[in-house]
Amino acid sequence: MSQTTAYTAQVMDHARSPRNVGHLPDADGTGKMGDPSCGDFAIVTIKVRNGQITQCKFLVRGCGAAIATCSMITEMAQGKTLAQAMAITDQDVLAALGGLPPAKEHCSNLAAGALHQAISDYWERHRADLRDWRSMYQRSQAGL
Repeated sequence: MSQTTAYTAQVMDHARSPRNVGHLPDADGTGKMGDPSCGDFAIVTIKVRNGQITQCKFLVRGCGAAIATCSMITEMAQGKTLAQAMAITDQDVLAALGGLPPAKEHCSNLAAGALHQAISDYWERHRADLRDWRSMYQRSQAGL
């Protein structure tokens, strides 16, 4: 059996017609996973409003399974709160795609890991420094 026939219809659909491909230049969070020098590599960018992911895009270098998992993770994350999106696991991605051949299951780690890194990046960028409470108060008074 060829590797192509081992893929589910969902995997083939997302591999052939990936959703949310691209990069958000004004992203609120960026996550990278993999090794660009020797294998699969993914970048996920997110826009966040009121604690909810409003946009999620990806760029990936890899096989059809890597493309499909990144496409699926963006579909799963959009509209979710940051906590809900952070709770999406590799297994959730695999289940949503109807599974992957065992040799390709690591691709779900790439997608979920890049999303989790993007959320962590957002949290790091927007973490309040409570030691500098005066500047937070001044910004709120200035309408920022």
